[in-house]
Amino acid sequence: MYRSHVLVCGGTGCTSSGSERIVKALEDNIRQVGLENEVKVIKTGCFGLCALGPIMIVYPEGAFYSMVKVEDIPEIVDEHLLKGRIVKRLLYTETVQEDTVKSLDDTDFYKKQMRIALRNCGVIDPENINEYIAYDGYQALGKVLTEMTPDQVIQVIKDSGLRGRGGGGFPTGLKWSFARASQSDQKYVCCNADEGDPGAFMDRSILEGDPNVIIEAMAIAGYAIGANQGYVYIRAEYPIAVQRLQKAINQAREIGLLGKNILGTGFDFDLDLRLGAGAFVCGEETALMTSIEGKRGEPRPRPPFPAVKGLFEKPTVLNNVETYANVPRIILNGAEWFRSIGTEKSKGTKVFALGGKIHNTGVVEVPMGTTLREIVEEIGGGIPGGKKFKAAQTGGPSGGCIPAEYLDIKIDYDNLLAIGSMMGSGGLIVMDEDTCMVDIAKFFLEFTVDESCGKCTPCRIGTKRLYEMLDKISKGKGTLEDLDKMEELCYHIKENSLCGLGQSAPNPVLSTLRFFRDEYIAHVVEKRCPAGVCKDLLTYQILADKCRGCTLCAKTCPADAITGKVKEPHVIDPAKCLKCGACIEKCRFGAIVKR
Repeated sequence: MYRSHVLVCGGTGCTSSGSERIVKALEDNIRQVGLENEVKVIKTGCFGLCALGPIMIVYPEGAFYSMVKVEDIPEIVDEHLLKGRIVKRLLYTETVQEDTVKSLDDTDFYKKQMRIALRNCGVIDPENINEYIAYDGYQALGKVLTEMTPDQVIQVIKDSGLRGRGGGGFPTGLKWSFARASQSDQKYVCCNADEGDPGAFMDRSILEGDPNVIIEAMAIAGYAIGANQGYVYIRAEYPIAVQRLQKAINQAREIGLLGKNILGTGFDFDLDLRLGAGAFVCGEETALMTSIEGKRGEPRPRPPFPAVKGLFEKPTVLNNVETYANVPRIILNGAEWFRSIGTEKSKGTKVFALGGKIHNTGVVEVPMGTTLREIVEEIGGGIPGGKKFKAAQTGGPSGGCIPAEYLDIKIDYDNLLAIGSMMGSGGLIVMDEDTCMVDIAKFFLEFTVDESCGKCTPCRIGTKRLYEMLDKISKGKGTLEDLDKMEELCYHIKENSLCGLGQSAPNPVLSTLRFFRDEYIAHVVEKRCPAGVCKDLLTYQILADKCRGCTLCAKTCPADAITGKVKEPHVIDPAKCLKCGACIEKCRFGAIVKR
């Protein structure tokens, strides 16, 4: 019916940079030139290249327009949609060719990706269940309900080698088999969509771009373990994901894919949402279930494990969003297909939220075993400003820092654990030479101190003491003895905390101590921050041979710490200096340095 389709990213990243206004401007301009019956505008989920938003793709040409502004829309409509001439100045630079546009699949960002969990994101309208169905949606559910027994479903998931993508990496099929074996009058299926790691937005992207895949997978899990009720626990800070997921649930109910007697098979399964208030500890499975029950989100001792005694003390399966997103494809394509992807002990793909000091900030999905170098330098486009790679933080506050010496490590569950990090849910924050590793460890510790539920003493008190030691070191007041005490405390917290939050909280400290001990020693012995980040250890100086006496720095300084005459070298009074850096930003001659 339509000769052209214009896909506009409606994910949180592009929405925050104005994609809603782009959609409205497109629809208005298309109407003005009389193309409303020829050109269809569709708001999709995330394309992945979040750094280039707002993003839009025009098909059938596949023209990928990036950083689009409202004022660009009349030109796109008039030139491209009306006259058929692609507006090259707005194209993503990697897709520009002389006579046509390069396929996105051939660009550095996409060519090494393999999109399974993200396969529909940026492709379909997430608010239209018919588009999901047109892309083989709900075929897997139909297959299991009409052709497979629950035990056969579980065996396929076991044989596929799918492991939990929420951080623990526990075999999914094994977890389902435990819940199936538990005897009870009621069982539950839960989805952890409480993505709380700083810098992580993988699950949000899946929920915003393909909410029906989670509904289908949870129904399959319900059939496999004998459950008729599911809950998606999603943080309230994800309004777009919440709205689209609720809309998808409503549509699935309307056409009989949720509720009673699904597809006429006698199988009953329904889903409800439960909104979290942003407590990081509620990402831990027992705390999440406690919160769904309407109680304060605190972890419970294990055993008994949720597969035996979970939500409302009934057998429960809990997986995260990305884990579920793989299930329908495994059912349709078979266990061997999934096992053929990845490494010996880590099968399939992994979605990462790529952020920090990197050109191509966004969401990527790569086969397990892809090297960190490929992700950072090829897919991520390297580090801006010609800076050197220093480290990558995986696993958020629960993970560790991977130094440059491990750039060629193949990323999978076991390799990351071997070097003191972990896969985590998939946040991958890149750091360059200007990053202070003491400051990074302090940042993550501050987060876990704030997010500790306080139920157990090792986490509640231990993380606080650990943070105080890091703060002391960052101010140049630490001793070498403090480093030994800090390491000892880390192991005490890990071994004695009740849940995963406390058990993994010391990981950023331990990994930075292991790989960047020289930076800690510089802070302690030399009272110096090598990266020039820790304010208490910095001094700002004006280089007399470079200073032109333009007075800009003196006029900018909020503390009147800079003095000097016009056309003569200026001087900074260290006693007055606030170390705010405003003078460096204003100096046009590179005359001010921090040491």
